[in-house]
Amino acid sequence: MKILPYLAGLSAMCLVACTRPASTVDVDEALAYCDSQVRRTLQELTDESGRLDYTLMPRNIADTAAVWHCRKATKEEWCAGFWPGILWYDYEATGDTLIRQEAERYTASLEFLSRTPAYDHDLGFLVFCSYGNGWRLTQRDDYKQVILDVADSLATLFNPSVGTILSWPREVATFGGHNTIMDNMINLEMLYWAARHGGRPELADIATTHARRTMECHFRPDYTCYHVAVYDTLTGEFRRGCTHQGYRDDSMWARGQAWAIYGYTMVYRETKDPVYLDFVQRVTDVYLERLPEDYIPYWDFSAPGIPDAPRDASAAAVVASALLELCGYVPAEKGEAYRQAAERMLASLGSGALRGGGCKPAFRRRSVGHWPAGSAIDASIIYADYYYIEALLRLKKLQQAEAGK
Repeated sequence: MKILPYLAGLSAMCLVACTRPASTVDVDEALAYCDSQVRRTLQELTDESGRLDYTLMPRNIADTAAVWHCRKATKEEWCAGFWPGILWYDYEATGDTLIRQEAERYTASLEFLSRTPAYDHDLGFLVFCSYGNGWRLTQRDDYKQVILDVADSLATLFNPSVGTILSWPREVATFGGHNTIMDNMINLEMLYWAARHGGRPELADIATTHARRTMECHFRPDYTCYHVAVYDTLTGEFRRGCTHQGYRDDSMWARGQAWAIYGYTMVYRETKDPVYLDFVQRVTDVYLERLPEDYIPYWDFSAPGIPDAPRDASAAAVVASALLELCGYVPAEKGEAYRQAAERMLASLGSGALRGGGCKPAFRRRSVGHWPAGSAIDASIIYADYYYIEALLRLKKLQQAEAGK
């Protein structure tokens, strides 16, 4: 496969020396900063009686605001799993049992999803970020059962005629058919996990079928993706690709491409099918080739007003995390290029311009939630923080492996 000029140049530069260049990211300092912001958030969410409402989840902080806007943990609130997930990651980084207790309490508020029919595809975001990380760090049997039950619920949205999971049942009439959004790729990890941990084996088949069909229909010839693919509900015929949160139907919405990079990296990990490894490199390279100098994308790569258009730190965090996994699957030269790109993303994300700092309890600023709807523009958003701390932990593990620890 041809390496794009950008990556080829970066790779050649990496090979000049026999050892890796020093990291531009102080991981321990960045994780300590995240921990301080986690504790600040917990303190600010505590009411006058000293209690926390574990059903209220931080969602975003407007650019003009200084406190988290919280939403109730319901089946409609797709972001409710990220804050418990952040707490689990902070516990992993610090080993603090008090943080673990808060992670357990916030996670427990999502247990109802194991007894609730699937509302839409976001069950992976809701449950695998919370219960998934909780199980990984504790091996609790009750956490495992919740994940297995929710995976079965997610699988009910799979349409065999189409070959994908229905993303938004409530929007079938709006889009004129079975709709699948790129975000759905992230939810497949829970299905693979469930199939390996006592769930139905066909859950993995559903995930792979979804990934294959999405690869066939959701991408343009240049490997940029649509946000939404619409299919005939009965025949499964692909009807059209369009956007919901991007600038245009034919533009590259930054977070959509980020979901694709992250999702197909995970699918390759789960299947070891080289088709997905080749494909995810192509999807990744077109994203990297078009980034601005600081590696933080504009919210859409065709957004009006560039270079003054808003950036999306959340997309950068998702891609940085994905690249720190993907770099271990590709040949060394390209893997080094991907890793350096990820570190440059994290360096920019960790800069003073993008930190919440003293004015906000979030890790990051400058994300874009839903531009067409005018929602969370240039804001701190909880999923940006989730993938940022995940990326930091992935980088720390790489550094520890290299140091022989």
